[in-house]
Amino acid sequence: MGRKILFITTDQQRYDTLGCNGGSVARTPVIDAVAAQGVRYERAQPQSVVCMPSRSTMLTGQHPSTHGVWMNGVPLPVDAPSVASELHDVGYRTALIGKPHFQPFLDPFARYEENRFARDGQPAPHRGFEHLEFATHGAQGFLHYARWMAAEHPGDVGKFYPVLDPTMEVNAMGGGDTGAPQAWRNEIAREHYHTDWVADRTISWLDSLGADDDWFCWMSFPDPHHPWDPPASEIDRIDWREVPLPAGYIEDRDERERVLDQKPAHWRAWYDGRLVSNYEAPLHWVPATLTADQVREVNALNAVEVELIDEAIGRVLAAVAARGWDDDVDIVFTTDHGELQGDFGLLFKGPYHTDSLMRLPLIWRPAPSSVPVPATVTAPVGIVDLAPTFCSIAGVPVPDYMEGRPLPIDDADASARGFERVLTEWDSVLFGVNVHLRTITRDGWTCSTYAPGTSHDGTEGELYDLTADPLQQVNRWDDPSVRALRDDLLDDLRAHQPEMMSPLPRVEAPV
Repeated sequence: MGRKILFITTDQQRYDTLGCNGGSVARTPVIDAVAAQGVRYERAQPQSVVCMPSRSTMLTGQHPSTHGVWMNGVPLPVDAPSVASELHDVGYRTALIGKPHFQPFLDPFARYEENRFARDGQPAPHRGFEHLEFATHGAQGFLHYARWMAAEHPGDVGKFYPVLDPTMEVNAMGGGDTGAPQAWRNEIAREHYHTDWVADRTISWLDSLGADDDWFCWMSFPDPHHPWDPPASEIDRIDWREVPLPAGYIEDRDERERVLDQKPAHWRAWYDGRLVSNYEAPLHWVPATLTADQVREVNALNAVEVELIDEAIGRVLAAVAARGWDDDVDIVFTTDHGELQGDFGLLFKGPYHTDSLMRLPLIWRPAPSSVPVPATVTAPVGIVDLAPTFCSIAGVPVPDYMEGRPLPIDDADASARGFERVLTEWDSVLFGVNVHLRTITRDGWTCSTYAPGTSHDGTEGELYDLTADPLQQVNRWDDPSVRALRDDLLDDLRAHQPEMMSPLPRVEAPV
């Protein structure tokens, strides 16, 4: 019997939503305890700040330029490399329960097999997973959770926030107490909500295994991604009126707009409602209308969702312990990307390479049988390093196709193995708007360069000192005193950025 792997992901969760990372709104005792026993990463970043490219990186261990999912709506080929296949091939039992998003979700005719499995059955294994049960943010559609809800609790199906409006655009409708976009009072019973369903189905699969089985289980929660519509019975956990405004929210409008005007033009254009470059940001919402109270309510609802996830993880860990496996289970917790959540007067996500979206919670609790030493790693690491880490845990050689490396266990290990930089990409073509940027984070700085596009001529960029300016409000791209540093970072970025797949795969859907 070897080491087992519980890989836990959330969707669109900020670094600072966990207590162990300094968060003060949500209570996360389960995750905090896991962090205290293992390794907590201070500078973990995704290779894309949007769902499908980032999740494809988790599975393949490759940058988006290599695996080809260059924006949402580009399906990852079914025969793409998969860490689950590497583990399944050496005898691991494998499952993915919750949100996958390797293929488009906006698929009304069920063209993609992963949207048909709940209806038609699953060939085994698929992408190396012998067991798949899928969910997303609501209770309508083809996936397993939606079909379960329709069969078992049909009265609750229509209680979620309607993500799409009648024109099939992402809904800008406000709700809650403040009219915040995509805030909602969801009268669903808590036990029918997708967070508890993901935990329940994970426990059920674990209970089906033999005592001596080695297993890799990817438990993927759809929350705390918008819409912010947790069960109404749980909303009173946190009074939004008492939630402090996040440090990144600039209350003075003139100062907020001055900061935005230092950044490349698409920042202010989105704020003013003149440009939308990510489908999940409502086309008909103007961020400049966002109020301080709406920011407070969004943060409160988000925190409720985070607390429910923490409690659900606690139930799964109790089930693991009840099977006698706890001593041999590695736990890895992270998310696919962050959420603006009021920073700069913005919500949601898009081509904005700031810590709101790029700095992720990442925790690895190695199996207690390996006698781990608790540590905090400050060196930069990436989501691209997850798949190699799973191979290392399982004692499987890291395949040549993977572009990351097993995660360091402390800063000395990171230094010895050369963890110096992490790269993040963005490419999008949507609503006639093209945005292309590449970012390097190294030596306490983050530097982004923009290729020509709708709002950029190729000379623009961003450069931030993460120590002196952690909120990234002073863009030093044109500062002559750091020009040599900027140029060095750009040279380093070009030297390490993988070449873009050519020809680019087609965009099949917006999300």
